[in-house]
Amino acid sequence: MADHPKSPSDVLELVEQQGVRFVHLWFTDVLGHLKSFSINASELEGAFERGIGFDGASMTGFNPIEESDMFARPVPETFSLIPWRPEGVNSVARMYCSIEFSGGRPYEGDPRWILQSALDRAAGMGFDGFLVSPEIEFYYFASSRPADGRPEVLDEGGYFDLTTLDAGSEVRRETVLALERMGVHVASSHHEAGPSQHELDIKPSGAMTAADNVMTTKIVVKEYAVQEGWHATFMPKPLGDSNGSGMHMHQILTRGGADAFSDPDRPDGLSSTAGSFIAGQLRHAREISPLYAQWVNSYKRLVPGFEAPVYPSWSRRNRSSLIRVPQPGHSPGAGSAVELRCPDPSCNPYLCMAGMLQAGLEGIEKGYELPDPMEENLYHLDPEEMARRGIDRLPATLGEALGAAAGSELVLRTLGEHTFRRFIDLKRQEWDSYRIQVTPFEIERFLPVL
Repeated sequence: MADHPKSPSDVLELVEQQGVRFVHLWFTDVLGHLKSFSINASELEGAFERGIGFDGASMTGFNPIEESDMFARPVPETFSLIPWRPEGVNSVARMYCSIEFSGGRPYEGDPRWILQSALDRAAGMGFDGFLVSPEIEFYYFASSRPADGRPEVLDEGGYFDLTTLDAGSEVRRETVLALERMGVHVASSHHEAGPSQHELDIKPSGAMTAADNVMTTKIVVKEYAVQEGWHATFMPKPLGDSNGSGMHMHQILTRGGADAFSDPDRPDGLSSTAGSFIAGQLRHAREISPLYAQWVNSYKRLVPGFEAPVYPSWSRRNRSSLIRVPQPGHSPGAGSAVELRCPDPSCNPYLCMAGMLQAGLEGIEKGYELPDPMEENLYHLDPEEMARRGIDRLPATLGEALGAAAGSELVLRTLGEHTFRRFIDLKRQEWDSYRIQVTPFEIERFLPVL
């Protein structure tokens, strides 16, 4: 039998061989929060055949109470042991699930189903793969509830720092080893630019596996931080004066198993397919922004001056552009990987990758033309010059982003009407709750003088 199970019978054999007693069934709600419940290994065969029933009305963004009976059916290929649980007798495993109605009909609000729908569109256009390699950034803090309101960092290290400046290197190493045991292959890891900030670069895989890998990485990072007495966060902007945490996505479409983005006969090495794909992501970047920058805090990362891109442009070297096509050897993926730099790791990765792919496919299907690259630092251009060049910017707030998404036919098709309505409603509630808050900044700045 292969190392990675491919069928229910493979999983059942592994469960017996490795003494698995409990199996955690994982899935996400619409907002990307990981959900889990545990079954006895003896119930696993029935779970494969019929799924395990649960109350969908209790899940954020799922069906209302009058139509809430749903079933979680485990996906055999996602089986792995959980390394922070005891091994041997009574060990614990996990599998991701697809969410269905009784009888096996897919639930249209299942984030995995939404991503699969985007992959099906790509397949219908002749592409047999969408490979994604995420770069996942995060912070380690001493606590999740700082006494003075500012998270307490563990070090003052910067980009690529080591030894005493990188307090988290050993925990990061244990995290990488745990991820490897769960089938998530980490190409590299390092201290990032912010104090106590770190990055894990995940090897390329098909988009569905890549989205699973993002969710697995987030829970493993948090589990190993807790063991050290720390708190790990994927919050996009936890420190106002330091870089936010992003999740750059290196992407490649394949056709016939070959890289469809590469054309060595063209001067820039990019195929016309890649050009139209990039153009699609640029043209639709504003309207899909709630899918890759999902929270009010996400837009505090997307400001000029902290590396995060805010201008829908592309380049080969310029990291202030939304999309970069790295030079050979500078991307985790092979060939002409297209690096989308605006997503952050707090998003729902299934919806994010679905939106990314649908925007790119729109460009291919409609033959969008690739604009000229912008190789200069866009942060140094004034608004008048940006307007003269026709360069727009991403939404500055979640409220602005929702306005763009709510009127988008592309986002509606990506999410489906069912999830589109629920997602927009949930995000509008968040924005309304946020914008009525009076912050310490306003009290300190305005109360004495107004």
